[in-house]
Amino acid sequence: MDFAQVRAALALRPAERVADAVRSRAAVAVILRDGTDGLEALFIRRAEHPRDPWSGQVAFPGGRSEPRDPDLEATARRETLEEIGLDLHAAAELIGPLDEVRAMARLRPMDLSITPFVYRLREAAPTRLSPEVTSLHWLPLRALLDPASASTMQYVHEATTLSFPSLDVGGLVIWGLTYRMFTGLAERLRAASAPEDRANP
Repeated sequence: MDFAQVRAALALRPAERVADAVRSRAAVAVILRDGTDGLEALFIRRAEHPRDPWSGQVAFPGGRSEPRDPDLEATARRETLEEIGLDLHAAAELIGPLDEVRAMARLRPMDLSITPFVYRLREAAPTRLSPEVTSLHWLPLRALLDPASASTMQYVHEATTLSFPSLDVGGLVIWGLTYRMFTGLAERLRAASAPEDRANP
């Protein structure tokens, strides 16, 4: 997997928008870089906070749009700078958006949609964690796409244990909204590589 394939995958079709009207919009940054074993994707672990509906979860950097943001892509860049100190404007290039998703929190739909934007990190750049983030993790795209990483997340809600699809890469569990957004990228990557796979059985 290389950046040419990522570009081809995002060019397959325009990104879809959430059909229902929502009061708030947010954006996240799906940041990719060249690693020792192919492309890697950046994830963060959110800090534990009782008012955060995604407290402690693995996520992409990002957050809600503010009036000062000219567009949602600017939201993704601003939030990334605020949360992890990574200046995407200086160190990365935008590849394109993925499908917008309707946010869910504690099994309830929120009046919020989230647009993921995919970036290529051109060069090594410093990071600085805000109090909202406890750690950064670069995970190989190869491992994330490996069927062996597919897992199930057990979530206890109101005394009931529910199972959700997830990815487990080196003990880091990706589920919920972040899983849905990454799955959107994974589906495009697989669709883009399918003709090549058929041509080279």
